[in-house]
Amino acid sequence: MSRLSTAVHSFDERADAVLERVRGRNRAVDKVFVVASELGDFSLIWQIVGGIRGLTSDDHANQAFLFAALIGAESLIVNQGIKRLFRRTRPTETGDPRYQVRKPSTSSFPSGHASAAFFAASILTAWSGWPTLPAWFALACVVAVSRAFVRIHHASDVIGGAIVGLGLAQVALFVLRSV
Repeated sequence: MSRLSTAVHSFDERADAVLERVRGRNRAVDKVFVVASELGDFSLIWQIVGGIRGLTSDDHANQAFLFAALIGAESLIVNQGIKRLFRRTRPTETGDPRYQVRKPSTSSFPSGHASAAFFAASILTAWSGWPTLPAWFALACVVAVSRAFVRIHHASDVIGGAIVGLGLAQVALFVLRSV
């Protein structure tokens, strides 16, 4: 194993140990992370946010359609592009048996939930203004961390996904400003 692989493996083990101290201790915490993981499937949470936001004004209604398309493009790039470059196995074959969540069939790296979450939070912050940043990124963090919590992803997959999502959002915002 290379130094980088050893460091990543060690980080993932430490992060999982921290999460294990939280798992199963509080039913409300467990429920929040399971629901966040489920709502992150197919970027449902972000489509709901975009749709609800679209009901608040004509400008937001136009943005809702664009947001849905952007989320779809991000998902396609990550799940059919970037994930195919990696063949990382998941922390467990079927997820943590304590939490009944959908078992994805793609590579563990990067986390698509984390990528979509940080992509969406970035776009929403750009469109809604900096005062909304804490709310969007808090929601993004809950969705992203939920994947390590339910043991569908390693913590490093989540960090990698967050970085990918932030990067793709910057590309999308640059393209949007250019047109």
